[in-house]
Amino acid sequence: MNKILLEIQNVKKRFGDKEALKGVSLTLYEGEVVSLLGVNGAGKTTLSSIVATLKPPTEGDLLFKGKSIYEGDNMTAYRQALGFCPQRPNLNSMLTLEDNLRFAGRYYRMSEQAIDQRIEQLSKQLGLTEFLKKHSTILSGGYKQRFLIARSLMHNPKLVILDEPTVALDPHVRHQLWEQIRGMKDLGITVLLTTHYIDEAEFLSDRVCVLDQGSVKLVDTPNNLMSTFAKSRLEDVFLQLMNESNPEKV
Repeated sequence: MNKILLEIQNVKKRFGDKEALKGVSLTLYEGEVVSLLGVNGAGKTTLSSIVATLKPPTEGDLLFKGKSIYEGDNMTAYRQALGFCPQRPNLNSMLTLEDNLRFAGRYYRMSEQAIDQRIEQLSKQLGLTEFLKKHSTILSGGYKQRFLIARSLMHNPKLVILDEPTVALDPHVRHQLWEQIRGMKDLGITVLLTTHYIDEAEFLSDRVCVLDQGSVKLVDTPNNLMSTFAKSRLEDVFLQLMNESNPEKV
């Protein structure tokens, strides 16, 4: 087992009278892909937003390499090691795509030389070189997602959060992005993936975390789950789990 990178400890989140997360605990290890699964309203987006530091928890803690991110200046170090790829493209259409990446590098205080090297490396890796001098308005949805992934990787993060990275994309484009996501793992990057596509989670994940009404229902590998439930697809496991606890929502 690899080293522990992030420990989510008894995280709760309330919005008024609604408790969106009810004491979620989850450990992420270096160089693994963990998928968050659940029906709408299960708490996936809320949890990933807390891990991305977009929202604070009502209760609980996040330990990055054994230290609370909420103590002292630990938040700065954590954010330096964090990459975030949102579901909806938010590239600045007034800048060229190269300038979007350059701006991201400067945000993380990279040197101009390091930025140049990283842009060249990522553009080759993700097949983006021909678009660098263009604006995002000319890109297809798949290429916009590639640039979002590139931007999230500019500063060589240790943890990348992918929020529905392939939603509404054509199947062949989804599979192309899957290979890029698997490549992150090969580089030792930990990936927290939020997805509604169960086949995506089955293909990409080392482990899946199933959330149900703000609580962790189970955490296991896709193969173990399919074996335990005697199913040939992770989707069938998920449907059975949801039918057992939320039959009206499936």
